[in-house]
Amino acid sequence: MFVQSYLFLDGRAEEAITFYKQAVGATVDVLMRNKESPEPTMCAPGSDEKILHAAIKIGETTVMLSDGYAKGQPKFEGFGMALSVKTEAEADKIFAALCEGGKIIMPQTKTFFSPRFGMLHDKFGVQWMVLVSP
Repeated sequence: MFVQSYLFLDGRAEEAITFYKQAVGATVDVLMRNKESPEPTMCAPGSDEKILHAAIKIGETTVMLSDGYAKGQPKFEGFGMALSVKTEAEADKIFAALCEGGKIIMPQTKTFFSPRFGMLHDKFGVQWMVLVSP
């Protein structure tokens, strides 16, 4: 069994992909627009350029995403993305990049489980926990 995250960005998927490329070095494995859908009747009129499905690689993990209903107000509640890195310097760099336009929930600090841990909401509302693996 295999579980993956799938983010519905409500019309902001392309912006998010660009942001995650810069912030965490994401690479795009798959990107399919609505105009390429095998079932075009399932896509809203005028949404040809919106992202039907994408898969990005962050480190060793694939995160899938879509524009969903493309209304511009993504909501992410009840979960977070945990990003583990090897060094405090890398944690600082990634935390700062993900914070751009977002909101810090818990500033980075030393905890009982990590020499550096912090939590934030990025500008899309996705919660991230950035930590150094002990």
